[in-house]
Amino acid sequence: MMSAWLAVTHAPDSMRAFAQELPEAETPDTPLGEDAVEQPILPPENNSVIETGDTIDRLFEKLRKDPRPQSAQATAGMIWREWADSGSKSIDLLMFWAARAMKEKKSSRAMDLLDQVVTLAPDYAEGWNRRATLHYVMSDLSRSLADIERTLALEPRHFGALSGLAAILQRFERDRDALEAWYRVLEIYPANESAQKAVIKLEEKLAGQRT
Repeated sequence: MMSAWLAVTHAPDSMRAFAQELPEAETPDTPLGEDAVEQPILPPENNSVIETGDTIDRLFEKLRKDPRPQSAQATAGMIWREWADSGSKSIDLLMFWAARAMKEKKSSRAMDLLDQVVTLAPDYAEGWNRRATLHYVMSDLSRSLADIERTLALEPRHFGALSGLAAILQRFERDRDALEAWYRVLEIYPANESAQKAVIKLEEKLAGQRT
């Protein structure tokens, strides 16, 4: 059964309480949700790639049914690009600049831009997710969790945010909760190899603790 705080759309206060309990963290070795989270950096005019007759719901259904990692990754990429499309040229441009600043390791510049994004477009899930990633890179895990909460409240199927949540939980050895988060990723994106490997590793670790 999913932990109450993991179901963020129903229990946001519990996640905030969890975030407040986190100790200071060292600088992470890898980006949030590495491999599982592939965030495209596209010029704003090239964000949308869904073809006529296709919808993001159909893409999620295709993703759920596809056991082949390579083709599923292509579908996931299309979903990422739809998430990146805010519907506003100015917000898309801010996101593009922020992504470029993150790539260039200009974290302060990227944070300023993403703060503008979430202020101007509070219902845009990918703005919160991108800022969650930046908070993680900057070792501010409590704020990363808070932004993950907002992301999932807006888009519960966001496998990138769920992967990030699982990664943070693993860093603090909350293995059972991390396993639940990875299970949720696999419900949405069964061919996700990073999630598959993480589940196997955590199941083996937890099984060893029971013996």
